[in-house]
Amino acid sequence: MTPPPPTAEDLIAHYGLEPIPREGGLFRRVWAGPERPDGRPAGSAIVALLTARPDDFSALHRLPFDEVWHFYLGDPLELLLLAPDGGARTAVLGPDVLGGQHVQFTVPAGTWMGGRVAEGGTWSFFGCTMAPGFTYGDYEHGDAAGLTARYPAAAERIVELCRP
Repeated sequence: MTPPPPTAEDLIAHYGLEPIPREGGLFRRVWAGPERPDGRPAGSAIVALLTARPDDFSALHRLPFDEVWHFYLGDPLELLLLAPDGGARTAVLGPDVLGGQHVQFTVPAGTWMGGRVAEGGTWSFFGCTMAPGFTYGDYEHGDAAGLTARYPAAAERIVELCRP
Protein backbone atom coordinates (compact mmCIF):
# COMPACT_ATOMS: atom_id res chain seq x y z
CA MET A 1 0.00 0.00 0.00
CA THR A 2 1.31 3.45 -0.97
CA PRO A 3 1.58 5.89 1.95
CA PRO A 4 -0.34 9.15 1.65
CA PRO A 5 1.69 12.08 0.29
CA PRO A 6 3.34 14.24 2.95
CA THR A 7 1.90 17.59 3.94
CA ALA A 8 3.93 20.76 4.30
CA GLU A 9 3.70 20.33 8.09
CA ASP A 10 5.04 16.76 7.77
CA LEU A 11 8.06 18.01 5.82
CA ILE A 12 8.72 20.90 8.23
CA ALA A 13 8.74 18.47 11.17
CA HIS A 14 10.69 15.71 9.40
CA TYR A 15 13.50 17.99 8.23
CA GLY A 16 13.39 20.43 11.16
CA LEU A 17 13.02 23.32 8.73
CA GLU A 18 13.80 26.81 10.04
CA PRO A 19 13.30 30.32 8.59
CA ILE A 20 15.76 31.41 5.91
CA PRO A 21 17.27 34.71 7.10
CA ARG A 22 16.15 37.73 4.98
CA GLU A 23 15.25 35.65 1.91
CA GLY A 24 12.12 33.96 3.27
CA GLY A 25 10.79 30.42 3.33
CA LEU A 26 11.99 27.54 5.48
CA PHE A 27 15.14 25.45 4.99
CA ARG A 28 17.67 23.00 6.37
CA ARG A 29 21.24 22.59 5.16
CA VAL A 30 21.59 18.89 4.41
CA TRP A 31 25.17 18.82 3.12
CA ALA A 32 28.33 20.90 3.12
CA GLY A 33 31.48 19.65 1.44
CA PRO A 34 34.95 19.80 2.93
CA GLU A 35 36.40 23.22 3.64
CA ARG A 36 38.52 24.68 0.85
CA PRO A 37 41.70 26.73 1.47
CA ASP A 38 39.61 29.93 1.18
CA GLY A 39 37.41 28.79 4.08
CA ARG A 40 34.25 28.13 2.10
CA PRO A 41 32.79 24.62 1.68
CA ALA A 42 33.54 22.82 -1.58
CA GLY A 43 29.78 22.55 -2.11
CA SER A 44 26.50 22.81 -0.21
CA ALA A 45 22.91 21.63 -0.49
CA ILE A 46 19.67 22.63 1.22
CA VAL A 47 16.07 21.50 1.20
CA ALA A 48 13.49 24.29 1.39
CA LEU A 49 9.77 24.89 1.51
CA LEU A 50 7.60 27.80 0.43
CA THR A 51 3.85 28.10 0.95
CA ALA A 52 1.28 30.19 -0.91
CA ARG A 53 0.89 32.62 2.02
CA PRO A 54 1.32 36.18 0.64
CA ASP A 55 4.39 36.87 2.82
CA ASP A 56 6.06 33.53 2.04
CA PHE A 57 8.36 33.85 -0.94
CA SER A 58 12.03 33.69 -1.85
CA ALA A 59 13.02 37.37 -2.02
CA LEU A 60 15.02 38.55 -5.00
CA HIS A 61 18.70 37.95 -4.40
CA ARG A 62 21.81 37.03 -6.33
CA LEU A 63 24.86 34.89 -5.76
CA PRO A 64 28.37 34.92 -7.24
CA PHE A 65 28.20 31.25 -8.30
CA ASP A 66 25.72 29.12 -10.23
CA GLU A 67 22.93 27.66 -8.09
CA VAL A 68 21.07 24.50 -9.10
CA TRP A 69 17.40 24.33 -7.99
CA HIS A 70 15.71 20.92 -7.70
CA PHE A 71 11.94 20.35 -7.52
CA TYR A 72 10.88 17.56 -5.14
CA LEU A 73 7.22 17.68 -4.07
CA GLY A 74 4.10 19.81 -3.99
CA ASP A 75 3.01 22.50 -6.40
CA PRO A 76 5.06 24.27 -9.09
CA LEU A 77 7.41 27.07 -8.07
CA GLU A 78 7.84 30.15 -10.27
CA LEU A 79 11.32 31.70 -10.37
CA LEU A 80 11.71 35.25 -11.65
CA LEU A 81 15.17 35.59 -13.21
CA LEU A 82 16.75 38.96 -13.95
CA ALA A 83 19.89 38.51 -16.04
CA PRO A 84 22.98 40.74 -15.94
CA ASP A 85 22.32 41.69 -19.61
CA GLY A 86 18.94 43.23 -18.67
CA GLY A 87 16.74 40.31 -19.71
CA ALA A 88 13.93 39.00 -17.51
CA ARG A 89 12.16 35.66 -17.65
CA THR A 90 10.32 33.15 -15.50
CA ALA A 91 11.28 29.50 -15.07
CA VAL A 92 8.82 27.09 -13.48
CA LEU A 93 10.02 24.20 -11.36
CA GLY A 94 7.52 21.37 -11.15
CA PRO A 95 6.63 17.84 -12.18
CA ASP A 96 5.27 18.60 -15.69
CA VAL A 97 8.57 18.29 -17.55
CA LEU A 98 6.84 17.58 -20.87
CA GLY A 99 4.81 20.77 -20.38
CA GLY A 100 7.88 22.98 -19.90
CA GLN A 101 8.43 22.73 -16.15
CA HIS A 102 11.84 21.80 -14.74
CA VAL A 103 12.75 19.26 -12.06
CA GLN A 104 16.25 20.76 -12.11
CA PHE A 105 17.20 24.27 -13.17
CA THR A 106 20.52 26.12 -12.99
CA VAL A 107 20.46 29.84 -12.19
CA PRO A 108 23.65 31.38 -13.61
CA ALA A 109 25.99 33.32 -11.33
CA GLY A 110 25.09 37.00 -11.01
CA THR A 111 21.42 36.49 -11.96
CA TRP A 112 18.82 38.03 -9.65
CA MET A 113 16.39 35.28 -8.60
CA GLY A 114 13.24 35.19 -6.52
CA GLY A 115 10.35 32.78 -6.37
CA ARG A 116 6.95 31.88 -5.07
CA VAL A 117 4.47 29.03 -5.27
CA ALA A 118 2.62 29.20 -8.61
CA GLU A 119 -0.92 30.58 -8.69
CA GLY A 120 -3.42 28.02 -7.37
CA GLY A 121 -0.79 26.02 -5.47
CA THR A 122 -0.40 25.61 -1.71
CA TRP A 123 3.28 24.66 -1.15
CA SER A 124 6.50 23.68 -2.93
CA PHE A 125 9.32 21.54 -1.54
CA PHE A 126 12.61 21.96 -3.37
CA GLY A 127 16.36 22.00 -2.94
CA CYS A 128 19.32 24.15 -3.96
CA THR A 129 22.91 23.05 -4.55
CA MET A 130 26.02 25.18 -5.04
CA ALA A 131 29.68 24.52 -5.75
CA PRO A 132 31.63 26.13 -4.26
CA GLY A 133 29.27 26.09 -1.31
CA PHE A 134 27.04 28.87 -0.07
CA THR A 135 28.19 31.31 2.60
CA TYR A 136 26.06 34.17 3.96
CA GLY A 137 28.69 36.61 2.70
CA ASP A 138 27.76 35.57 -0.86
CA TYR A 139 24.10 36.60 -0.51
CA GLU A 140 23.13 39.96 -2.06
CA HIS A 141 19.59 41.07 -1.17
CA GLY A 142 17.55 42.77 -3.90
CA ASP A 143 16.35 46.37 -3.64
CA ALA A 144 12.96 47.04 -5.28
CA ALA A 145 13.79 50.60 -6.40
CA GLY A 146 17.10 49.67 -8.01
CA LEU A 147 15.77 46.52 -9.66
CA THR A 148 12.59 48.12 -11.05
CA ALA A 149 14.72 50.90 -12.57
CA ARG A 150 16.99 48.32 -14.23
CA TYR A 151 14.19 45.91 -15.27
CA PRO A 152 11.06 48.10 -15.79
CA ALA A 153 9.16 45.42 -17.76
CA ALA A 154 9.25 43.16 -14.66
CA ALA A 155 8.50 45.95 -12.14
CA GLU A 156 5.25 44.45 -10.78
CA ARG A 157 6.85 41.03 -10.14
CA ILE A 158 9.96 42.65 -8.66
CA VAL A 159 7.92 44.59 -6.10
CA GLU A 160 6.06 41.37 -5.17
CA LEU A 161 9.39 39.57 -4.59
CA CYS A 162 11.31 42.18 -2.59
CA ARG A 163 11.58 42.64 1.17
CA PRO A 164 12.98 45.72 2.91
